[in-house]
Amino acid sequence: MRTRLAFILLAAGGPTWATALTEKSMWSLERIAPPAISPDGKTAVAAVTRFDIKEDKSIADLWWFATDGSEERLLTQAASNESAPAFSPDGKWLSFIAQRDDDKSPQVYAMPLSGGEARRVTSIPTGVSVAKWHGDSQRMVVLTRVWPGVSWTDSAARIKERTESKMTAKVWDDTPVMYWDQFIDDRQAHLFEIALSGGEPKPLTLASKLELPRSLSDASSFDVNRKTGAVAFVADSNPDHNKINLDVFLLGADGSASNLTTDNVGSDNVPLWSPDGKKLAYVRQTIVGFYGDTRRLRIYDTASQNTQTLHTDWDRSADNLIWKADSAGLLGAIDDAGTVRAYELPLKGKPRRITDGSNIGALALAANGKTLVALRESYIEPPTLVRLDMRSGQSTILGTRNKEALDAIEFGTYESVTYTGANGVPIQMWVNYPPGFDKSRRYPVFLLLHGGPHNGITNAFSFRWNAQVFAARGYVTAWHNFHGSSGFGQAFTDSINPNQDILPYEDTIKAAEWLAAQPFVDKDRMVAGGGSYGGYLASILLGREHPFKALIAHAAVYNWYTQIGSDFGFSDARFPEFWEDPTIFQRSSPHLGAGNFKTPTLVIHGQLDYRVPVNHGFELYQTLKKRDVPTRLIYYPNENHWILKPQNSIFWYEEVHHWIEKYAPPGAK
Repeated sequence: MRTRLAFILLAAGGPTWATALTEKSMWSLERIAPPAISPDGKTAVAAVTRFDIKEDKSIADLWWFATDGSEERLLTQAASNESAPAFSPDGKWLSFIAQRDDDKSPQVYAMPLSGGEARRVTSIPTGVSVAKWHGDSQRMVVLTRVWPGVSWTDSAARIKERTESKMTAKVWDDTPVMYWDQFIDDRQAHLFEIALSGGEPKPLTLASKLELPRSLSDASSFDVNRKTGAVAFVADSNPDHNKINLDVFLLGADGSASNLTTDNVGSDNVPLWSPDGKKLAYVRQTIVGFYGDTRRLRIYDTASQNTQTLHTDWDRSADNLIWKADSAGLLGAIDDAGTVRAYELPLKGKPRRITDGSNIGALALAANGKTLVALRESYIEPPTLVRLDMRSGQSTILGTRNKEALDAIEFGTYESVTYTGANGVPIQMWVNYPPGFDKSRRYPVFLLLHGGPHNGITNAFSFRWNAQVFAARGYVTAWHNFHGSSGFGQAFTDSINPNQDILPYEDTIKAAEWLAAQPFVDKDRMVAGGGSYGGYLASILLGREHPFKALIAHAAVYNWYTQIGSDFGFSDARFPEFWEDPTIFQRSSPHLGAGNFKTPTLVIHGQLDYRVPVNHGFELYQTLKKRDVPTRLIYYPNENHWILKPQNSIFWYEEVHHWIEKYAPPGAK
């Protein structure tokens, strides 16, 4: 068997463009995390991550940005990474999460904004992942994963013992066992209250016997009412260990919890208290187990104890929500037909679109309601901190973190097109063109297949599968929102269940036909590839008729019969188990098309991928070898569903370039 040493600093194969975006110049860009905004709206703080490629590590510091654009400066410069900044309601403190000095796990730190060094607030052996302020600015509610009934001292000893033990067995009696790239242990996620001055954390949710979601415990799983101190949190109310029903609970003063959403067997999530403390917003899905179900905005009134669903005729999901300062409605960053747009979602009236064009996300509104900041991005702009006008949607850049690097790069152009897909339905597709594109010449095509499948591809700067990086190598790079994609209404998203192969396959063939018909496309130089569901779709293409000279299958669900045994098998109730109805699996599982495999295919998989376990990649590779189909397996022992480490990512891009350029040489003719 031939192997190739995975040295990173090899020169890129094929043509080069001195100023075009490459995988290495992409990794030189700093990445700005969602911002926090001060109560008076004058300041935003965000974690900014830069990468040391040689050392293969990231460095995240907090940066201070004046929202009038007059100043930006480094706020922290510790050896540790800082994340999750949050201003206290009185504007005197900035909290963040870090693991500094002798910390054995991440802790909450607080920095006085009047001047002085940050100090540690928590010393919790199990670590802290989220912290939210009380309205008095003297307390916080923190999230940590603990062993109920075990003291902090004994917890620290248990962690040390398990870390140092030579016995490595793990034991479960429940599911899920794994989540993305880590095993889930026997701890539970719970909330504690901690004073700004430190001291002993006060347990909040332990007495309720309800743990926050084992695999989804993050900032969206609880909220603190800054007027009353009430805590709302999310927990699983289904006693069946193999099924999950997330509900929203209100925590009582005695530690008990009342369920606000007993009327729904689907998921209720993301509780958010209004600034006036009188209302609780959350989002509801009604289809059990279907993550692509539309998320409806619900409002609970604390006085009347009544709940209403807003905007029932609006066929979009209410996502990335924040309350307006006057408590008369919310703002959201909404997946909307290929673009994430800022929307106003009033309590009375219809949703109003605020922005268009570039993606807008990570909204943060000042307590005075006057200043809104966000992250803006597109295919040719990485996430950039902006001030956003709530009426006109106009945005103003704050800071210059990537300006010099971006000014040195010549990007290609891009556009949104629409073609006729399966069943005569219009399909939206993004097309990125090479720098210096000449429509009188003919270019090869790289058709990207997005993951999910219920995650539409939007006008965003991806650090994985970056369309402009491939376009810079001389490819017209397209990304289509096939049937099943989000952002185009519930019927479109739900159209591929449970037969997930039929319509996306047809949409992909019709996308290829549309591209081949363009005068600037060389139809004899077309390749396709994708990851996750995109890898699944590449594997479906592999067993059926298609026009592509080569394929890439990254983290592909190749064998539905083995995927059903993963923690992330087919949880939607509309997917019967294969022993109940084998016909869906017989049609939709790519491995059953192996007799038709003939297209050269690059297979990529990570050992730590627990979303799509690594057996899929090896099964596909071995099958291709047995069929004498040209193939290559790239295996990452330290990566998960995504390739996230700088050197591994750069090697990934190099290998993908080599593969597609071998079968569809780049550049114009």
